[in-house]
Amino acid sequence: MVAAAIGLVSNVALTVLKFGVGFVFRSPSLIADGAHNAADVIASAATLGSMRVSKQPADEEHPYGHGKAEVIASGVVAVILFIIGLYMIYHSIVSLFEPAVEAHWLSFAAAVLSLVWKQVLYIYTIRIGRREKSKALIATAYDHLSDVYASLAAVIGIGAAIAGQQYGLPFAQYGDPLASIVVSLLIIKIAIDMGRESMGILMERNLPEEKIKEYSQIILNVPHVKRIDRIRAREHGHYTIVDVRVGLPGELSIQEGHDTARKIKQALMAHDEEIQEVLIHLNPWYDTDA
Repeated sequence: MVAAAIGLVSNVALTVLKFGVGFVFRSPSLIADGAHNAADVIASAATLGSMRVSKQPADEEHPYGHGKAEVIASGVVAVILFIIGLYMIYHSIVSLFEPAVEAHWLSFAAAVLSLVWKQVLYIYTIRIGRREKSKALIATAYDHLSDVYASLAAVIGIGAAIAGQQYGLPFAQYGDPLASIVVSLLIIKIAIDMGRESMGILMERNLPEEKIKEYSQIILNVPHVKRIDRIRAREHGHYTIVDVRVGLPGELSIQEGHDTARKIKQALMAHDEEIQEVLIHLNPWYDTDA
């Protein structure tokens, strides 16, 4: 929650800074970068809100918890990034057909400040996001990373424009919008990757085969388990749900079956801390089934 709040406050401050300096000194890349940060404000607010919701315990209407709130927020961030990427490309192309604008060192300084601060925010946020298994926070971290690329493009573009003015290189003065186009494509790629990940979780995509094999081996090592009839596992925001059908000797008592199911759940959760729910269905198994 603290990481998300820091990201929100930082994005508000950087949006004001970039728009202010960008419009005063007419820097296309800084204005586009400011628009990117404005979208980040919305994304950070969505992340903060989704994290509050996702941490709520399960209730009657949401028996599996609220973990997917973070996945939805991650999808929202992806859509916002995609739209802003398209906008930045359009804005940069338009700038190429306009007279080159004189670059100012204050625009360059603002871009450098944004680059450094966003790099720090990315490292800080991605570490916490991975530690807490927070999809929304990891998405926000990658959003910060896209800002690093955008700010880097602004630094290169404005720097090239200043150098072009200093040494009489007319084409170099268009480095600002050219760099913005390259970075916009990178931002769109990040948005597409994030969107695919969110859609996969919302559509309850099965975990990778390697994970399923891991879980299967652990289950087969539990006493009395003779076979696995079916196993499925899916992400539910910041945690995992496993659904398994196992065959136990038909002569076992209900109590023995219950105890075996509990051992399966305990073994899986001890192996993988991301697992918070295990749904187990017991089928009778006889020697003739072997």
